[in-house]
Amino acid sequence: MHIVTVVGARPQFVKAAPVSRALAARGVRETLVHTGQHYDPRLSDVFFEQLELRRPGHHLGIGSHPHGAQTGRMLEAIEALLLPDRPEWLLVYGDTNSTLAGALAAAKLAIPVAHVEAGLRSFNRAMPEEINRVLTDHLSRLLLCPTEAAVANLAAEGIASGVHRVGDVMYDSVLHNARLAEQKANPLEALDITPRNYYLATVHRPRNTDDPQRLATLMGLLADMDAPVVIPLHPRTAHALEAAGLPANHGARRATDPAAYLDMLLLERDARAIITDSGGVQKEACFFSVPCVTLRAETEWVETVEAGWNILVDANPERFASAIAAIASWDGDGPPFPAAALADVCALYGSGRAAEAVADLLVRPPSEPA
Repeated sequence: MHIVTVVGARPQFVKAAPVSRALAARGVRETLVHTGQHYDPRLSDVFFEQLELRRPGHHLGIGSHPHGAQTGRMLEAIEALLLPDRPEWLLVYGDTNSTLAGALAAAKLAIPVAHVEAGLRSFNRAMPEEINRVLTDHLSRLLLCPTEAAVANLAAEGIASGVHRVGDVMYDSVLHNARLAEQKANPLEALDITPRNYYLATVHRPRNTDDPQRLATLMGLLADMDAPVVIPLHPRTAHALEAAGLPANHGARRATDPAAYLDMLLLERDARAIITDSGGVQKEACFFSVPCVTLRAETEWVETVEAGWNILVDANPERFASAIAAIASWDGDGPPFPAAALADVCALYGSGRAAEAVADLLVRPPSEPA
């Protein structure tokens, strides 16, 4: 069996690693295609090294372009790779332009598409990621859902065939890589911080970086915190700060280069709280039982909010201050925010064997229904 896997961004490398290991264990030939969507070595090469992920068979080098141009160039390049040797499956992850381009290229060639993280919805069509999710799901034959909410979202759109709740492959990855991280030098020492005495912040979404006034508001909130705020700067954010004339370091803010993945896991695990606009970081905070303050008005990971580990504040200073006050008064017993439904991580995201379930479904004989 031959499977082509299309990845292009940091979170996809993290998700692909455990599935690639599971496929290799089953004797599957996998060709990894890196679109080049994340081209900075600190957001790309380092992940292949640290995650023990096999180097891509093809690197398309697409790089940064407007959404339409980037997706179109990826589509053309992926189609050219698929035509000579059609695989049994085209496997994609998440919600990036790489995800949609891979799904479109395969669907137009009648190659079955399998989508890991199917069914996620923020219900905000202004987000490019939401468009990518919806279209990819409607192109896919095998929809591999991390949660029950994702299954329900697909059912509401009339998608029932090929839908499976497998658990979250990112949870598999965190369990595996947290153990690796503990064997390396702790990044807290180099930053002169101690566990639970700092905040960790990540800001990278266009909604937060492309509007100078909104960016200034968020940076002001982070500068006024009562403990150091470590901010591994995404290249987009660094450029936006420079363009807006805002210093990266000010007040409580401690800007750093993008953190290597294993370092990031330890920074997340030991933080007093995490402040982010990243979907994956919201989940990783929940995995580590660390409070998360999300700088968005909605999230595709609704379980983290319902379980009381995450709160949505957007860029509202009053809501932000209220969330930080709740964390300051939190005694560590149970979640820090109001919970609609208490649940442990395994109940939300599986038992850490999602990659095994994904691989089993992919290698199932064609005569057996997926």
